Amino acid sequence: MKAIWSLCLVACLYFGWSGNAVAGELSQRLASFPQWEKLTSVQPAVGDLAYPEWMGGSWQVTSTLVDLVAPLAPDIVTPGFEANRQQLNQPVSFLVRFIKENLPVAQLKILPQIDDGKSKTFIADRAFNSLNLARAYLGDTAVLSVKVDPDSPNRQITLLRGERQLVSIVTARATETTSDGKFITTEVFQQLFKGGSRPYFNSVESTTSYHKLSTSNPAIEADQVTAVYLSPQDPDYFTAGSRPVALYRYRLEFSPI
Repeated sequence: MKAIWSLCLVACLYFGWSGNAVAGELSQRLASFPQWEKLTSVQPAVGDLAYPEWMGGSWQVTSTLVDLVAPLAPDIVTPGFEANRQQLNQPVSFLVRFIKENLPVAQLKILPQIDDGKSKTFIADRAFNSLNLARAYLGDTAVLSVKVDPDSPNRQITLLRGERQLVSIVTARATETTSDGKFITTEVFQQLFKGGSRPYFNSVESTTSYHKLSTSNPAIEADQVTAVYLSPQDPDYFTAGSRPVALYRYRLEFSPI
């Protein structure tokens, strides 16, 4: 069960596109940690996420869990929460990359100077990034592969040893650019873990604020909060309501390769 929950957390990075959030909502959300409720202003996930040009390229990322909270404890505590406490302040490193891609203008609302029906922009290499991330946390032999649906960048399957798999579907997102240049994304996932004694469902939200630094190592830092919500299949679903049952806060540092 610890492996399931670790994988549910690490599967939440580097997915795709959404519309803009209400001005300042996402930055205020990070500032209000851990007093969170479910987001209601996100938009349905369509297409892919266009990242700022300064995020393009390959990066060595160091991810450090700096805080974790179980807001509804002791009444409701997610499986693996206490085990994940062992990761506190333990840096984990992995490779990611953001690549150029041609996207239709309709998917690039936040980008200027579009004049040819298509424009080059940077998107996450989702399969590459998620595979490296999952193996960094779970081990090289535990994670066999990551497959992205060729018809939808919002659906991803992580194949594990023992004929287990995690299906992650991005259902909604929002983005925000602050006056001081931070790029903030929120992504909401529905997740299904298959291969155990019974299928396990949950809902996860990942909110990340990226900030370009004046230094080269690291060149980008990010503040990320992952919130876990119960699914309707869980017997404690109505007790939890719109509140998360677990919150994890990470510090991310990107160094160029």
